[in-house]
Amino acid sequence: MLKVLPKFNQSLKISGIALLVILFATQKAMAHHAFGGETPDNFIKALLSGLAHPVIGIDHLAFVVSSGLLAAGQTLGIFIPVAFVLTAMVGTGIHVLAINLPLPELIISASVIAFGVLLAMSKNQKNSPIQAIGIIAIAAIAGIFHGYAYGEAIVGANMTPLLAYLAGFTLIQLLIAWGAYAIGKMLLNKGDLSFPVLRFLGFSIAGIGMVFLTSSIFG
Repeated sequence: MLKVLPKFNQSLKISGIALLVILFATQKAMAHHAFGGETPDNFIKALLSGLAHPVIGIDHLAFVVSSGLLAAGQTLGIFIPVAFVLTAMVGTGIHVLAINLPLPELIISASVIAFGVLLAMSKNQKNSPIQAIGIIAIAAIAGIFHGYAYGEAIVGANMTPLLAYLAGFTLIQLLIAWGAYAIGKMLLNKGDLSFPVLRFLGFSIAGIGMVFLTSSIFG
């Protein structure tokens, strides 16, 4: 265990430096939306907006990446990003139907922190099916709130743009999660060398969540 502590502390220090960069980067990204916040009115614009939203929203991107990385080392792991993506569509539908969800920004930020911590603390061993189901359930709940936030960009659009928007953000999130999953598998296959890397990524992702949580509370 003592041998692990230097790697653990090193990951914390590197993550702290990365967080400073993230802090400045997110200040410009927080208010940025595809097409300047204009509601897409055709298939192409809606598709491009759907593809862009999870990428330019750093909190959303961080969660999708963490879901793929975390899935790489978990029992039933592939269902983590799948559950998130499917329920994100439900969350968008909730917003479009003008149903309000409580404290969406706080819960989104908390979900990023939670998955970042789970990734940082994960070990190179499969968890139990019960634990896996718990993580999948958290991903599903998070998906509803992330999807609810996505819905803000498509409220008032007709059915064709709405469907294109859903297809866009579903596709891009699956691709990002799959890429993160593949990277996670590659790192885990390297054995002990993977632990500092995944801890670093986990703490960095949790740091992103903290930035957004602080902004939600005090911004």
